[in-house]
Amino acid sequence: MRKTEVLTLLRENGDYLSGQELCGRLGVSRTAVWKIINQLKEEGYEIEAVQNRGYRLIASPDLLGESEIKSRLRTEWAGKELIFRPATGSTNIDAKAAAEEGAPEGTLVVAERQTAGRGRRGRGWFSPEGSNLYFTLLLRPSCAPERACMLTLVMALAAAQAVREQGLEAGIKWPNDIVISGKKVCGILTEMSAEPDFIHYVVIGTGMNVNQEVFPEEIAKTASSLRREKGRPIVRAQLLASVMDRFEEAYEIFRRTWDLSGLAASYESLLVNKGRPVRVLDPKGEFEGTAEGINERGELLVRRGDGTLECVYAGEVSVRGVYGYV
Repeated sequence: MRKTEVLTLLRENGDYLSGQELCGRLGVSRTAVWKIINQLKEEGYEIEAVQNRGYRLIASPDLLGESEIKSRLRTEWAGKELIFRPATGSTNIDAKAAAEEGAPEGTLVVAERQTAGRGRRGRGWFSPEGSNLYFTLLLRPSCAPERACMLTLVMALAAAQAVREQGLEAGIKWPNDIVISGKKVCGILTEMSAEPDFIHYVVIGTGMNVNQEVFPEEIAKTASSLRREKGRPIVRAQLLASVMDRFEEAYEIFRRTWDLSGLAASYESLLVNKGRPVRVLDPKGEFEGTAEGINERGELLVRRGDGTLECVYAGEVSVRGVYGYV
């Protein structure tokens, strides 16, 4: 897509790029380049044109179009196959449909708005338009199906690291909520299609509150956004590209052993539960203890008052802070 190529070249160059050089790199006429530049300007990109010097990208709008996302991605495989939808029911549903049709590992589905976004345990996910990130990454891991649940923690680590690159003190509430100042800014939902000994595919859906400023009353006390916490807007496509960078790095480490042994230290360094009293909401019986970290399977290690160490599995229970959400 020529528009994507022009954006990418302008971003990578950082300075003026002559029309002649753009023509040469793209193999198109000066008129074609001029038309693409005007298209980008109409979409809100601020591009300076100076005679005998060329074009320079000064500022970008906060868009989530295909060209904007692709021009920012620097990954080898994560997100290279991109499906962008202005509006959809759920990016997880779209990613599963793409997987059934043979889409490759690394396919990324991104939507500007979701009408049927979901969280854990079938809860709805509030998905307003034009302010947040809603995306799902398709994977085809060759590990045993019981190990796939750990991928939720891998994405949580990547998302938290990407948010911290924005200068925000993001942490992880086990297993996969990203929190800042005790409030949730990101949730992750992982789903899988598998046989007893073989994974067809895994989809990891992420909803991140980026520039949202108003929340429904029922979540206003526990939810926040990056903009609220930082005090200014965040460029969503840049943040998405950063998440893909971090995930690709973490996934390569995960694949070496198909467990979290190589990532546990990084994950625990961001784990807000660690060292804190927690209440484990287990259907078999609630109990309280102190969270000590995670094991290589991603289970939360909780020390009961009598000294017993419990390994808490994310698929079965929820964990809350004794004195609040965290």
